[in-house]
Amino acid sequence: MSAYVRDLSEAALDDELLQSEKPILVDFWAPWCGPCRAMSPAVEAAAQELAAEAKVYKVNVEDNRSVSSRFSVRGIPTLILFKNGRETNRLVGLSSKEQIEALITSSSGR
Repeated sequence: MSAYVRDLSEAALDDELLQSEKPILVDFWAPWCGPCRAMSPAVEAAAQELAAEAKVYKVNVEDNRSVSSRFSVRGIPTLILFKNGRETNRLVGLSSKEQIEALITSSSGR
């Protein structure tokens, strides 16, 4: 992916959620999803701008099928923000860079 947004498997996600001191934004997506591809630059830009405040990962729901049901992801793209290993907020559908940044900053008190 990039220096700011990394791919993650479900097993690695569990480890990251438990160990991270920063909030974690997870982008649930699939390669065939047009809105997911359209939103990717906004996710990348928000991740770069807020790199000091949060970690950003992508989870391909096709490669990690059980993760969708586990986190009740019913449609993609879905962005879920985790803090201290727990979901704090989510956005479903095509979102702008500003919406993504607001989701991240709302948990950091910024």
